[in-house]
Amino acid sequence: MGIFSRFSDIVNSNINAILDKAEDPEKIVRLMIQEMEDTLVEVRSAAARSIADKKDLNRKLEALEREQNEWDSKAELALRKGREDLAKAALVEKSRVTAASEIIKADYVAIDDGLGKLNDDIARLENKLQDAKARQKSLLARHKTANSRLAARKKIHDYQIDDAMVRFEQYTRRIDDVEGRIEAYDLGLPKDLNHEFAGLEAEESVAKELDELKRRISKKVDAPAEAK
Repeated sequence: MGIFSRFSDIVNSNINAILDKAEDPEKIVRLMIQEMEDTLVEVRSAAARSIADKKDLNRKLEALEREQNEWDSKAELALRKGREDLAKAALVEKSRVTAASEIIKADYVAIDDGLGKLNDDIARLENKLQDAKARQKSLLARHKTANSRLAARKKIHDYQIDDAMVRFEQYTRRIDDVEGRIEAYDLGLPKDLNHEFAGLEAEESVAKELDELKRRISKKVDAPAEAK
């Protein structure tokens, strides 16, 4: 037995309310779709049987109508020939056929009404089925996105990345030390013109060395991420 036990449960169900209460919405949607598809097959089969029954009753009605006409013609013939007794008997048979025809007509109307309701039920069920399939696609997309986010979070908290960041901080500290030593050499020196130019040349040399050191550090930090 699926999530639904009767057809009316399906067409009158509130999919939102069911999913809100479900511990595993994806599983529930799959069960809904399976149950709806199975029920749709059953309802279509019932409709096919009703259509076949209508055709059968229609053939019977046509046959009874022909029989009525035949008995009516026989009654007329009997009267023309002066056989009133035969005419009455023919009319009795015609009455019997007419009664049988009325019963079949009532059955035909009942089947036709039921078929109309089945048609409405099929339309409602198909709408529910399309809604459930749309929810399934949405839930699968959300599940895929959630898994991607979870994988990203795991990478962010991965110990190798943490280790790389520690090494980066160590290299940054080494650069700070080099810059500090350079600045220490300038303490207390006179600020004449030659000294200013010498300072510029020294700064340029140090800048180049600093850039080279930063490039080496960047390569070392990126290496673990690429290997991973």
